Amino acid sequence: MLTVEALLQNEYFIFLLIIIGSVLIAKLFFVLMTIYVKKITEKTKSRIDDIILKVATKPLFILIVFIGLYFGLKSLSIFALYSTEIDKVFFIGVVLIASFIISKIFGKLISNHLMVQKKFERTPQLITKIIDIFVYLIAILIILDHLNVEITALVASLGVGALAIGLALQSTLSNFFAGVHIITDKPVKVGDFIEIEGGLSGYVEDVGWRSTRIRTLLNTLVIVPNSKLAENIITNNSLPALEMSMVIQCGVSYKSDLEKVEKVTIDVAKKIQKNVSGAIKTFEPFIRYHTFGDSNINFSVILRVKEPIAKYLIKHEFIKALKKRYDKEGIEISWPIRKNYYGNKP
Repeated sequence: MLTVEALLQNEYFIFLLIIIGSVLIAKLFFVLMTIYVKKITEKTKSRIDDIILKVATKPLFILIVFIGLYFGLKSLSIFALYSTEIDKVFFIGVVLIASFIISKIFGKLISNHLMVQKKFERTPQLITKIIDIFVYLIAILIILDHLNVEITALVASLGVGALAIGLALQSTLSNFFAGVHIITDKPVKVGDFIEIEGGLSGYVEDVGWRSTRIRTLLNTLVIVPNSKLAENIITNNSLPALEMSMVIQCGVSYKSDLEKVEKVTIDVAKKIQKNVSGAIKTFEPFIRYHTFGDSNINFSVILRVKEPIAKYLIKHEFIKALKKRYDKEGIEISWPIRKNYYGNKP
């Protein structure tokens, strides 16, 4: 029968105790972080501590168990010959876990900053990918240095390889750097309603490392390569503000009383501004005559909307109301007429 003293001298029993102890400590740590520390962070004004707590809790739980496994393996004589290799694996594991925590914290902090400061709905994927690449690249360099790998020669050889890869992936890299340009120069941001030269319009869903995703009003997703987007003329209807003017082109026949047309049109526009959802109720609409057309005297009606998407409904309601009112007032909208003359046959 094994005594307590014999068990304490048994290395496998010690190994088991270390593993169980590390799991218990990790669970205790998890409970403290998710219950008690969370209550403290919720009372603070800053969201930074909440973000760090949310991101770091689970990885730190894994780290504590990993540390317990390390010391457990070191306690076994069977692994004594592999002590150096175990140390290296432990170092690599710690660096990778730390890198994961750091990259996630930075990603969440930047996401929170953009959401509050710039009204981003979510962080563009490109930003988080750049952060991940940067953090893990540093982690790899630290690991290689710890393993006594000559970094200088490696970097030089990688440089030659990177040149060849860069030439092969020229299109991909072009899209990547175009994405970086879009993020830094900020012609558009996530959530903006944009119109691209050629007729495509919609909301920017995300700016990725290769392409930008645009959700159209038909609720379809259009994938545009970043390089194409950067080269195109873009109308950003969300900048400098969502509120915008809308111009509707109209025309009346040459025999119309223009003073009456102006009065009637403005009256209809005012009712639309006050009653249709999405219109600026306090805005005073107006018209401007501008062209002697082939069949009509043409003019523009200017209204004001709260956001770009509202202009479609307002334009729809305005055209219906204006046609009905013109019919009532006897105002004519002409259409092109062609007269064909045929000579006598010889």
